Amino acid sequence: MPSLAQLDHAHVWHPFTQMKDWLRREPVVITSGRGAVLCDARGREYLDANSSIWTNLHGHQNASINAALRRQLKRIAHSSALGLANEPASRLAGQLVKIAACRGPRPGHPSSASTRPLLQKVFFSDDGSTAVEVALKLAYEFTRRMRGPKARPRFLSLRGAYHGDTVGAVSLGHIDLFHKAFAGLLFKADEVMAPYCYRCPFNRAKPGRADARTTRQCHWECVGKVEQALAGQKKRGEPYAAFVFEPLMQGAAGMIPQPSGWLPQVTDLARAHGALLIADEVMTGFGRVSTGGTESGPLSRKATPARTPLTACSSEGVQPDFLCLAKGLTGGYLPMAATLTTQAVFDAFLGEYEEFKTFFHGHSYTGNQLGAAAGLASIKLLESRGSVTARARLQAVLEESLKSLWALPNIGDIRQTGLVAGVELVKDWRTREPFLLRERMGARVCEAMARRGVLTRPIGNVIVLMPPYCTTPGQARRMVEVLHESVEETVAHKVRAFRGEL
Repeated sequence: MPSLAQLDHAHVWHPFTQMKDWLRREPVVITSGRGAVLCDARGREYLDANSSIWTNLHGHQNASINAALRRQLKRIAHSSALGLANEPASRLAGQLVKIAACRGPRPGHPSSASTRPLLQKVFFSDDGSTAVEVALKLAYEFTRRMRGPKARPRFLSLRGAYHGDTVGAVSLGHIDLFHKAFAGLLFKADEVMAPYCYRCPFNRAKPGRADARTTRQCHWECVGKVEQALAGQKKRGEPYAAFVFEPLMQGAAGMIPQPSGWLPQVTDLARAHGALLIADEVMTGFGRVSTGGTESGPLSRKATPARTPLTACSSEGVQPDFLCLAKGLTGGYLPMAATLTTQAVFDAFLGEYEEFKTFFHGHSYTGNQLGAAAGLASIKLLESRGSVTARARLQAVLEESLKSLWALPNIGDIRQTGLVAGVELVKDWRTREPFLLRERMGARVCEAMARRGVLTRPIGNVIVLMPPYCTTPGQARRMVEVLHESVEETVAHKVRAFRGEL
């Protein structure tokens, strides 16, 4: 085993990893990367099929971001944001406010954009968890200041929600596997049904060979459940302080996409019942799920940057009170996050020094100049016509390639939104019967993919494909081909083992 792998085994504790399993095999030690390709310590190359855990937008060693970082390094790498300002962070805040501006109501939706709050203030932090934690604390204190100090703010989030690993963000989550161990540290947050069309008890459509959103037969019962929860809490005398959601697609829940129209309906209901809106776009932001396509097709070739929203909320005509951004904020180069909010929330924290109305929260690397410089360069790339065209082309190639997987009997659902795809493995598509988590089917398929030169990470039995935007059509097709081969190999091996043939 190479010395780097030995050092890792000796000293590194990896996140979300059963270390007993990890220590049984030699790890892949990444030493370099370029574009959508990663290289390890043994000289092997891999396609980065999950954008280095959903962060890398433009590929590794992007020339524009590299140049921006070199320019910034010639000036300063970091100075405190506690009592000081800096140029890159100020400019980045202005760009984020422009990106977050809702372009008006979704076609056919009655909501009026003029009644929605503008996101004008930006609080920088370090990662997705802290971005959500900031929104949570701000919403909590804002609610107390608006309703009175005796108010007991309560939050509503979706079933299967994951919003991060800090204590407040964990409290908003509803994945027992992640959160049960810390139950004694957490506050209570209520959960409500998420629109998981493939496994929705109200979906009367039979299992088929198409995205379950496109064949669903229901009466929006999932929207009714949200309205019921909101109305129930309001009837108890204190409306929810905020409704927290990932727009368009829930990531760690298993890449659960929302059918078109769900988001504006439930957010209108939340507002009507007095709740603020906290949009967690840590994964979905910066064009990841909003390339301009729909459930039935990709972006038009005539699309322009001005018509291609970079936030999931904007693509559905929804303007939240808090917008949480991270992961792709710096193009996958540096840890940085931002929480955007309204002038009204900001004003609630204004006062004389002795009133102590300050927001008592902060981070040592808030507004870091290197991160901000990378973020500015990334946004410039995202808004270029070339990037918009490349994203639309990649979405179309991915969509077409994924169709080949329907031929496999162990593919239950293929759900793609923009440049995110979740492929759910089942024992038989006709019954939707899932593999047990202890069977490690998702992990085994990803291990087989790694042997073929494609790296990604499963969410239970869901295989995630989330390529960098620079991925070529040939590379995208190869990712899907390898997934196809790996499912065939892994499931066939399991069947033979069950029959005693191995």
